[in-house]
Amino acid sequence: MHIVVADVSHFRFAEEIVDTIADSAEKRGTGIARRTPEYIRTKMTNGNAVIAIDNDRFAGFCYIETWSHDRFVANSGLIVHPDYRGRGLATQIKQKVFEHSRKKFPKAKIFGITTGLAVMKINYDLGYEPVTFSELTDDPTFWQGCQTCKNFDILTRTERKMCLCTGMLYDPDKKKNEKKRHPYDSKTWKRLKEIKQQLLFKTTKKQES
Repeated sequence: MHIVVADVSHFRFAEEIVDTIADSAEKRGTGIARRTPEYIRTKMTNGNAVIAIDNDRFAGFCYIETWSHDRFVANSGLIVHPDYRGRGLATQIKQKVFEHSRKKFPKAKIFGITTGLAVMKINYDLGYEPVTFSELTDDPTFWQGCQTCKNFDILTRTERKMCLCTGMLYDPDKKKNEKKRHPYDSKTWKRLKEIKQQLLFKTTKKQES
């Protein structure tokens, strides 16, 4: 297994990557911003993606997006092929793309939004903290990318203040003086998701009345 920064030699995997991301989201019943093979190839051309290859087979992928004049960086589209799940590959890919992001954009804040508890744990272990959407990039292009997500109406109704996704942020300046952190607790994160769903339900009912 090789986890490397993707380049033009990996173009042939672009369609499979896009289809695998979409299929995974559909099976989980979660929303996701749909990307095109052309978009994935652009990331490979610019050196803004990481890919896992096993004997010339696509095993996993994740790409980098930059916002607000490179002040914010997002590691997006994390996916592991079904044949390679349950081996800890997602964590390895996330670690690789995180290190690549820190090296390429050392002053940027790295953020992500996700509904997956597994991704939340990986992010937390890397040093991310849960934050409100107001602490993330205000670049409208980023939020427009959510239009293909089935939950986009929720984001719109709440005036982009909350959604089913949880925002997480790695701030390099804050990490310099950070004290010892509490270990990840999945029960706490599950409760966080439940609270968000209740708030969103109340918000929807209030707007409908």
